[in-house]
Amino acid sequence: QVQLVESGGGLVQSGGSLRLSCVVSGSVSRLHAMGWYRQAPGKQRELVADISSAGGTNYIDSVKGRFTISRNNANNTVYLQMNNLKPEDTGTYYCNAPLGIKYTWGKGTQVTVSS
Repeated sequence: QVQLVESGGGLVQSGGSLRLSCVVSGSVSRLHAMGWYRQAPGKQRELVADISSAGGTNYIDSVKGRFTISRNNANNTVYLQMNNLKPEDTGTYYCNAPLGIKYTWGKGTQVTVSS
């Protein structure tokens, strides 16, 4: 079984930065494509960024130029560097596979951006 543990969230002012981490552990021989999702209050969970096993990345338009997803295959960790944060970035952030069968969701990490 695979475990996903997200961390790095917090309360920041608009324009601030945070770096999220996701450690993938358990029955995984190597890190495949991964993504970062967020769920704002009262809204559905959405995929905001993903990274392939080769390092190719994709972002939704609203975070392009502000967020950077990266990975360290040596320690099975995926990162999300978030700069110039906006109040609309507020939500619980989760990592998981971007396509196909998902791992069991972790608890996520809360990001709150104040105006």
